Amino acid sequence: MHMWKRLVRAVRSFLGAAVSNIENPELILEQNIRDLNDQVPRMNEQVAMVRANMSLLQKERDKHAAQIRELTAKIKAAIQLGKDEVAAQYAQRLQTEKAALAQVEAQLVLATEAYEKALTVKKAFMREKERKTQEAMSAIRDAQRAQWQAKVADALESFKVTGVDATHDEMVRKVNEQAALNEARMAMALESIDTPSVNLEEEVEKMQAMDLVKQMKLEMGLMEASPPEEVSPAPEKTLGKKVNLKS
Repeated sequence: MHMWKRLVRAVRSFLGAAVSNIENPELILEQNIRDLNDQVPRMNEQVAMVRANMSLLQKERDKHAAQIRELTAKIKAAIQLGKDEVAAQYAQRLQTEKAALAQVEAQLVLATEAYEKALTVKKAFMREKERKTQEAMSAIRDAQRAQWQAKVADALESFKVTGVDATHDEMVRKVNEQAALNEARMAMALESIDTPSVNLEEEVEKMQAMDLVKQMKLEMGLMEASPPEEVSPAPEKTLGKKVNLKS
């Protein structure tokens, strides 16, 4: 007996696991929505049948009521004509019609109540259907969003697995090292340039340019030539001459 229970429990667990693996909540919810929508035509058909039964009873009631009015008029006419036997025959038919009318009216009351209940049930069903549909659609959207998030997570994890994070840091370090090396080479190149010589050459070029402008103005008569500057005689050289000194 104990072995049998263990076997049953093992089979149930196996079947439960198999069902869990097969079940897709999203597909099941979509099927539930379709099932709810499929029930609407059947419910409308049932409500229509109840409504048709009520309509038939109403017509039958109106028919008996018309017969009663007609028989009542005939009875009164027979009495006025002094035909009591004919009036009695009409009276018997009148009693039958009244009994039938009473029965139909009782059935019509029940049919009317059934129709009102059917409308109430349909209204409750449609409200519950709408609630379950909205709930299922929300769950389906949550499931789709969860699937997308899972795909994003898998993508991010694959980036790490393929070594993107490791190579990223390494490449950034290499770029920074190369930039620092280039900056150092630029600084060394600037330091090797003879700045004073360059500046002197620039001044000489400027002076030559000014002299050229001055010469062109002289040729154009825009300015007079300045008198040459007097040059003082150079002092006599005494190097190598013997100077007599008076004692």
